Amino acid sequence: MNKPATITMLELREKAEDIVKSVQKGRRMILTCRGRPVMRLEPILADATDPDDAFYRLAELAARGGRSLRNEEIDAFIYGS
Repeated sequence: MNKPATITMLELREKAEDIVKSVQKGRRMILTCRGRPVMRLEPILADATDPDDAFYRLAELAARGGRSLRNEEIDAFIYGS
């Protein structure tokens, strides 16, 4: 496996779409913040996702005309976190 590329927060903000496309093609990356590694970006293999995960039913759970939820609210609703 290839060594992950290192990208900065600034690069992520400026080139997010290109970075996502690169990860989708199989490239692994390490995101740094102030010079320190904070996050790994890597492709999700097709068989690594659980088709029964409630996340994939979000459209069924959404109320038409309802307010937007914060990520924390979505997680709590779906996963009980």
